[in-house]
Amino acid sequence: MTTETINQNRTLATVLHLSVFSKYVIPFGNFIFPMLLWLSRKQDPFVDHHGRNALNFQISMFLYAVFIVAVGAATFVYFGLRFTANEPLFFIQDSFVIDNFSDAMPFFITVGILGILLLGLFVLELFAVINASIKANEGQLYNYPLTINFLSSETPDQNHQNQSRNEQFNDTQKQTL
Repeated sequence: MTTETINQNRTLATVLHLSVFSKYVIPFGNFIFPMLLWLSRKQDPFVDHHGRNALNFQISMFLYAVFIVAVGAATFVYFGLRFTANEPLFFIQDSFVIDNFSDAMPFFITVGILGILLLGLFVLELFAVINASIKANEGQLYNYPLTINFLSSETPDQNHQNQSRNEQFNDTQKQTL
């Protein structure tokens, strides 16, 4: 490989990581653009590694955020039903009245914790993507934290790449004889 090809791959991997920030402009841009860039040079091991990691991280962050929002919605429904169990909930001219503040304290604590978790995911994503971009620009491999590997790298054995399962089984039987 020439130096120019290596530099192009490093640049592509860096842009691949930074393209996840397009989600703030285009919905699901954090999945679309890294996938397009990754698929354009998937045969290169360096770009393949960074592309898989970037997409796995984005899918993981999306699932974590969905889980936290779902827990928040369930919390909102639970406490909403709990507050209205004794008497109906009334909204009086842009004000929401809770008679006993100590009854609402678990709700505020839970919402605060979920908000801190969402903020933590946001900060983690910012730092991890920037760190991955820097590592890619330096030509180093990077693995994101808290990532679930949905897109695992499969490197087929070179000898059995185009063989069926039966042919592979027969080859191993011949080798053992």
